This record gives sequence, structure tokens and C-alpha cells, in this order.
Amino acid sequence: MKFFIDTANLNEIREAYDLGVLDGVTTNPSLMAKEGIRGEENVRNHYKAICDIVDNNVSAEVIAITFDEIMREGRELAKIDDKIVVKVPMIRDGVKAIKAFSAEGIRTNCTLVFSAGQAILAAKAGASYVSPFVGRLDDISTNGLDLIEQIVNIYQNYGYATEVLAASVRHAMHLIQCAEIGADVATCPLNVITGLLNHPLTTSGLEKFLADHKKVNG
Repeated sequence: MKFFIDTANLNEIREAYDLGVLDGVTTNPSLMAKEGIRGEENVRNHYKAICDIVDNNVSAEVIAITFDEIMREGRELAKIDDKIVVKVPMIRDGVKAIKAFSAEGIRTNCTLVFSAGQAILAAKAGASYVSPFVGRLDDISTNGLDLIEQIVNIYQNYGYATEVLAASVRHAMHLIQCAEIGADVATCPLNVITGLLNHPLTTSGLEKFLADHKKVNG
């Protein structure tokens, strides 16, 4: 399973990368705004800065919603770095654009996916990744993990190359359950990734080892 970090914060990206487990980054306009990144040039420079930290897979989201504008913006984003994956919303013109990007050799991440039907369309159009939102479905009393499992099964049935990227992953159990189900990727905040480090028996065991060592060695 690949681990992506869902942030535009360069320090968080560096910390996750330095941990040695990071496979990519996902961003969106909200995350960019949270970091105070404004203006087209500044946004693109920030994407380049992210690409300079990680090895691959930096999802950069278009804000356009019409086919021609999605294509124009996506091509510009793809020029920033070979690591860029163009993030496209699950709308009619977005699906058309994913097909066109695929023909041009531009990788895509189809975002805001909330149903198996949408995921099928994304895969048939040639999306590199499809991003079903686990937590946002949980927010409306729907089990987001059920959707991940359904998409994984459908893709396996037909051999779709599109990778299932579980998004809106909010805590460590979400992450573990996505791994159990067979999601190819999970994207989440830094605290979810580092949360996997924690177990009280690890903490107490280490404390005892160190205390025993100190008794003998001073």
C-alpha cells in the first residue's frame, strides 16, 4: 500500500518523507489556501517546491470545470514536473478530460468520487488514480469503507489499471482498514501516518528496557 500525505505544508511533507514511508502527496485548493498560497504563479511555484521534496506522485488539482479549461490548466500543471498527477473532479467534462489526458500520457487523479458508478467511469476513461472520500461519506452516516471495498472488487473483476486511492482518511483505523480491504493508496494528514507508530506496550516496553539498562550500567 502506498502512503500519500494530504497537505500543502512543506514542513509536514519533509517530515513524512524523512520518515522513509512517503510515496506521494495530494493537495487541493483548500489545502493551498490554508497555507496562504495565492495567485497562479505562487501556486505553481509551491507545487514545484513539493516536487523537489518527494520522489513521485504529486497530485495538483485543477480549478476549472469546463473541458477546454480543464485541459489548458492540466497541461500547464503537468509541465511543472514529471512527478505531477493532474487532479480532476468527477464531473462530465472531467471524465472527458481524463480520457484526453490519458491519450496524451498525462497521469490523472479523479477526485470527489462518492459512488461505485463514478469510479467505473473514471477507470474506463483511463484515470491513473480514483479518489473515493471515506470520511466525508462517514459524515453523512454512510460507511465510506464499504465503498472502497466495492471499488476494489469491481476493479479486480475487470482488471482496471486505475489505482484506488482512499481519500479523506481521518485516523489510524481508517488507514489500517483501507489496507485490509486492498486499497492501493491511502492519503491522509501527517498525524494519521505517525499515529501508526504509537502503542502503549511499545512505550512501556522501551521504558523498562532503558530502566533496566540504567540499573546495570548507571
